Amino acid sequence: MARIPAQPADAAAPIFRTEEELAALPASQRIRYRLVQAHRRHHANDNIAAFIREGELAELKAEVAAKLQDVLQALVIDTDSDHNTNETAQRVAKMYLEEVFRGRYVPMPSVTEFPNVERLNELMIVGPITVRSACSHHMCPIFGKVWIGILPNEHSNLIGLSKYARIADWIMSRPQIQEEAVTMLANELQERVRPDGLAIVMEADHFCMHWRGVKDTDSAMVNSVMRGAFLKDANLRREFLSLLPRKQQN
Repeated sequence: MARIPAQPADAAAPIFRTEEELAALPASQRIRYRLVQAHRRHHANDNIAAFIREGELAELKAEVAAKLQDVLQALVIDTDSDHNTNETAQRVAKMYLEEVFRGRYVPMPSVTEFPNVERLNELMIVGPITVRSACSHHMCPIFGKVWIGILPNEHSNLIGLSKYARIADWIMSRPQIQEEAVTMLANELQERVRPDGLAIVMEADHFCMHWRGVKDTDSAMVNSVMRGAFLKDANLRREFLSLLPRKQQN
């Protein structure tokens, strides 16, 4: 029987564990065990797809549904006789894993890249891309728009317009804060496209402000990331920003 060496982790993790012992654990514990052994972070906005094996996502969904059922019971909701909440735990678990937090559990979408044969080097803007995320503080929805500015060079990879939306959706479909989400999107595009300049602006409504707390329905958050030529060239930065039809300007 092969044994799996374990690195020091939290107090709950044993020093050694066999494959048979791991198989007996809930899916969440098996996945977390692999992450800890690999010294991989697993924050709310991290992608952990590489540590999820075939069939475990379905197990994880059932496990989350069971935990959510406990939450509903703790809220003193009679889900047995209330037809509206009878299957709410299962619905919410499916929504979390297959939709709103999907970017944590699935690999990066396939993106075809093309060489810059024509040596394009003019400003290109993609957007507005509609994005949906969730605040990791209160799990409230975040709805917004993203604009991406690219200044390619002869060595840049070109990707199709729809691929920018796919990458943005993959990054945004996780619990997180807006500032970190935009930086993560910038990192992914910088590595993939390798432009001379990259600019991203995101404007979003946060339901943790609309729905709770101050209950301010008019506030939105705008933040940006500027890299390369956009950071160094004020004229290029102004040109990019002037072309964005943001909500406040409509």
